[in-house]
Amino acid sequence: MTASVNNQRILLISNSTLYGGGFLDHAEAEISNFLGKVRRVLFIPFALHDHDAYSEKVRTRFNSMGYELDSLHEASDKPQAVKDAPTIFIGGGNTFRVLNALYEFEIVDVIRKKVKAGMPYIGSSAGSNVAAPTIKTTNDMPIVEPPSFEALNLVSFQINPHYLDPEPDSKHMGETREERIVQFLEENDTPVVGLREGAMIRVEGGAAILKGSAGARIFQKGREPVEVKSGTELNDYLIDPFK
Repeated sequence: MTASVNNQRILLISNSTLYGGGFLDHAEAEISNFLGKVRRVLFIPFALHDHDAYSEKVRTRFNSMGYELDSLHEASDKPQAVKDAPTIFIGGGNTFRVLNALYEFEIVDVIRKKVKAGMPYIGSSAGSNVAAPTIKTTNDMPIVEPPSFEALNLVSFQINPHYLDPEPDSKHMGETREERIVQFLEENDTPVVGLREGAMIRVEGGAAILKGSAGARIFQKGREPVEVKSGTELNDYLIDPFK
């Protein structure tokens, strides 16, 4: 692996809130361990409409964990704010909306270069989606039209957060999540990691490790889906898992 791959530090969380707990409660220990000595976070709030309310919610939570938090919507020079940031967190909401904002503010390449140089990146839900090559495996409605479906391309696999297993007794006649991912692979070659709620992927030192309280399901073109448990190194299941 190249030096830039080994420098990448990425934490991709399926969901911000797990049933029975509060905002980021299930991910707090992993976030703290991941950030280490970093004490300041730049939050990108554009996945939700009310940036002030969203940033205040996230600021309160990160402050309680001992971190200072700045919100990108408050910065007059957004590319420079990203360049100066010690770490970035992109939260959940609508994936199309946040990707559209990343293009609008011309920070797609800036974020990509910073992460490849070693800046820690945390994504949750939509923030995990935009770390993938594209947003084609998001669960969200296209409420806005970004210039492209191409995303940050920090890893070479797709993310499907909030992954739901088929319910055998369900009377719902629409496609299951698995069927939709299989349809994606009929038209695309990129592997997809279905992250169940409570699951997350930590990328560090050239390895992608599944973390959290739930497993994941990996889909690859022309192969049967594979179940993986927390603690599994995903490199063995994904071809060239890093960019």
